[in-house]
Amino acid sequence: MTDLSITTVSGSQAAIEGDILKEFRDGLRGSSLISTDAEYGEARIIWNGSTDKHPAIIIKCSGAADVMDAVNFARENDILLAVRGGGHNVAGNSVCDGGLVIDLSNMNGVRVDPVSKRAHVGGGALLGDVDRETQAFGLAAPLGIVSLTGVAGLTLCGGLGYLRRKHGMACDALVSIDIVTADGKFLSASETENPDLFWAVRGGGGNFGVVTTFEFELYPVGPMVTLCAPFY
Repeated sequence: MTDLSITTVSGSQAAIEGDILKEFRDGLRGSSLISTDAEYGEARIIWNGSTDKHPAIIIKCSGAADVMDAVNFARENDILLAVRGGGHNVAGNSVCDGGLVIDLSNMNGVRVDPVSKRAHVGGGALLGDVDRETQAFGLAAPLGIVSLTGVAGLTLCGGLGYLRRKHGMACDALVSIDIVTADGKFLSASETENPDLFWAVRGGGGNFGVVTTFEFELYPVGPMVTLCAPFY
């Protein structure tokens, strides 16, 4: 495999040796894409069509182990890193030029426990994925208002939605997270475990790590609801 040209964290250009890149790609359970792969063009596109960036490599993670490997690979080789959850980021920060993109879109599973009224949500899930599973039990999490929005980006920045007046923002319903930190460690965080980290991710924005799983408290909603939307 030929060497791969990358952008470093400082913005300079460097190259990853082909053998090192091959060893990394072969060790992943999910897929990885570079510019010569057929699926690369579609994988680099995000919701904001005005963003046109070309990452050096896109990692379509299948689980936390792939995320840990990708974070470690980026750190050890000083590669610019971006994280894509739902890909709905308006500013285009979920993709980068010449860097490595950790794409969580395949990690979109949602598991609902209707007894405890909790939902475990993958870091790549969309709001529509969550609503589909929770409404099967007449429950909902206070997430956003557009079904194609990613759960991760919305929640980590607070998360305003239709249920906020009664149940608060998305981060208010967050019970715990699983996260891969910049040193490649896998941690859980809640009010009782790593509470400082849990405080930081509840609306603190990004750069605390890559959240692979969210646990939300759910509330009885619907299935029939009333919406009033007056316009002047």
